[in-house]
Amino acid sequence: MAWVLSMDEVIESGLVHDFDSSLSGIGQELGAGAYSMSDVLALPIFKQEDSSLSLEDEAKHPPFQYVMCAATSPAVKLHDETLTYLNQGQSYEIRMLDNRKMGDMPELSGKLVKSIIRVVFHDRRLQYTEHQQLEGWKWNRPGDRLLDLDIPMSVGIIDTRTNPSQLNAVEFLWDPAKRTSAFIQVHCISTEFTPRKHGGEKGVPFRIQVDTFKQNENGEYTDHLHSASCQIKVFKPKGADRKQKNDREKMEKRTAHEKEKYQPSYDTTILTECSPWPDTPTAYVNNSPSPAPTFTSSQPSTCSVPDSNSSSPNHQGDGAAQASGEQIQPSATTQETQQWLLKNRFSSYTRLFSNFSGADLLKLTKEDLVQICGAADGIRLYNSLKSRSVRPRLTIYVCQEQPSSTALQGQPQAAGSGGESGGGTPSVYHAIYLEEMVASEVARKLASVFNIPFHQINQVYRQGPTGIHILVSDQMVQNFQDETCFLFSTVKAENNDGIHIILK
Repeated sequence: MAWVLSMDEVIESGLVHDFDSSLSGIGQELGAGAYSMSDVLALPIFKQEDSSLSLEDEAKHPPFQYVMCAATSPAVKLHDETLTYLNQGQSYEIRMLDNRKMGDMPELSGKLVKSIIRVVFHDRRLQYTEHQQLEGWKWNRPGDRLLDLDIPMSVGIIDTRTNPSQLNAVEFLWDPAKRTSAFIQVHCISTEFTPRKHGGEKGVPFRIQVDTFKQNENGEYTDHLHSASCQIKVFKPKGADRKQKNDREKMEKRTAHEKEKYQPSYDTTILTECSPWPDTPTAYVNNSPSPAPTFTSSQPSTCSVPDSNSSSPNHQGDGAAQASGEQIQPSATTQETQQWLLKNRFSSYTRLFSNFSGADLLKLTKEDLVQICGAADGIRLYNSLKSRSVRPRLTIYVCQEQPSSTALQGQPQAAGSGGESGGGTPSVYHAIYLEEMVASEVARKLASVFNIPFHQINQVYRQGPTGIHILVSDQMVQNFQDETCFLFSTVKAENNDGIHIILK
């Protein structure tokens, strides 16, 4: 029995020794010196991947960053844009941060930049009717602005300006090298733009957008540098705090698995990069507010009218559109395309379309242009590209009767004899485009076409049955048939006081 026990001890000690020997190499093979993480990362595959990531970071590195000191909602799903609740009329800080790396944009050193902050609609449907929506708000809230700058609380901003015709925008200058904070107040609430008033939760979302520009060669702040925006909803005072609390309580009731699908609430809102607002560079030219838009009156104008070949009403009011009668060609170079955009009053988009040739621009659909330029300018650019002009309300053709053309006393020859006068000379008719449809417009445009002093025209008559003279009134002009042909002659008025025009 003793011999059996001694044999067991020998076997056990041998097994232990063998086991210890087998484990002795593990520390050496897996020791710290065997594999170095720095050596692994130095492999070519990791070097290549790291360099490509750094290049992407360089390309996406924005020069500025804007941070609004307001908490984001916790009830936003992971891949959706953040949503921030604001109280009406409360001041919120937007920190203007210089995000440039060492050596970036040296031309800004010691220089000021201009930023425009605006509140705009988030929904595309409302963006299309923004002007009407804001005009309606202005009518209901006379004297109020949608967006204001709290100047006493702001830091580092210079030369603040507001445009009376743009109630939703403020602008100022600032030095990127110095601490700058702009405190804004939003006075419109989300429910003011909904058909039915359901309360703040059912209101429409807005966007806060910041566009920053530097000076060009002429000293005007029109060269775009950076734009960023965020989504907001505006509630009546204290309403944003209640909504934030409700969202937080709802999230606390969700399971851990459901919470993983939502973003956490952050103390501040970082504005994300976006395209510049279409009319930002032209909002204020030469650092002075642009005049309020003017509308053409339907009353007869006393100003001079362009000559005969451009007497269309839309040509009178829009000289640039008429000057751009030359349509952009597909063969146009990028430089020619830029000139065409400038000539047609699309200067704010020259930077955006800097690499577009004529063919590239013509390939864009109406939907593309509305998406890029917004509803108003997108439709205007589309119509300009397609050379769409406004059709006049009435067109008449007029020829001045020659003294020797006695054969034309009855009716216009254009209708019956091929438009030739009695001597065989072709009668030249001029097109008169009428928009106001009044008698004074007929006289004014006849004077312009045929070089007759307008102040000398007393009356305009139309020759009726049996040669009677019928006074041309507004109602008669409105009953003219489109593209009617007229001959006209002039006779001296009584006492040689001017002339009368007789349409035949």
